[in-house]
Amino acid sequence: MYMRILLVEDEEGVANFIKKGLVEEHYAVDLAVDGEEGRALVLANQYDLIILDIMIPGMNGIELCKEIRQKKIQTPVLMLTAKDSVKDKVAGLDSGADDYLTKPFSFEEFIARIRALLRRRQDALVELRHKDLRIDVLSHRVFAGENEVVLRPKEYAIFVYLVRNQGRVLSRTQIIENVWGYDFNPNTNIVDVHIKSLREKIGEFVSPDFIRSVRGTGYMVETTPESDTSD
Repeated sequence: MYMRILLVEDEEGVANFIKKGLVEEHYAVDLAVDGEEGRALVLANQYDLIILDIMIPGMNGIELCKEIRQKKIQTPVLMLTAKDSVKDKVAGLDSGADDYLTKPFSFEEFIARIRALLRRRQDALVELRHKDLRIDVLSHRVFAGENEVVLRPKEYAIFVYLVRNQGRVLSRTQIIENVWGYDFNPNTNIVDVHIKSLREKIGEFVSPDFIRSVRGTGYMVETTPESDTSD
């Protein structure tokens, strides 16, 4: 599954430069131009990394980062700003940011910092659990006890997305955007086909209603206190 990044940046030239470079590096990028839009996207989607400019309209980057952490969202945050004083850097890191980069910056250093943050995130997510199922994130394998549930790549990607968002109803559009990308036809029934196959495979080991259908909305898995699905 590809890495999905949220960029919150109001300067059009900077935003276009960063987004173009990230896309060329094969990342999927969503762009928000103010704090409120960024907040809405963070709450609605699952991201692997958030790139956040401090001086944005409305809710500034420091405020947005603090709110992200207050809501227990542990997605890595790379803070961008034109301010380079120690005080400003400390404020950014104290708000919950994982790294801080001062404008102007070289794109090579920017990409290197992104790779480092994403590696750190992947290293922390070695395993996910949900009820009797265990997901080995490094090998992309799913187990029920000692039995392996053999999934195709897209089935695995859907399953991980549902588990990481347990307790939330995910629309077909959200699943398509996170697994296939924005350019995929939203009118296709491919999500339903994969969910059906996923239910059949997982249903051999757990309850067949493990993945719930929410009429007119989408799909979800129930929250379980035993699961470790931290970001």
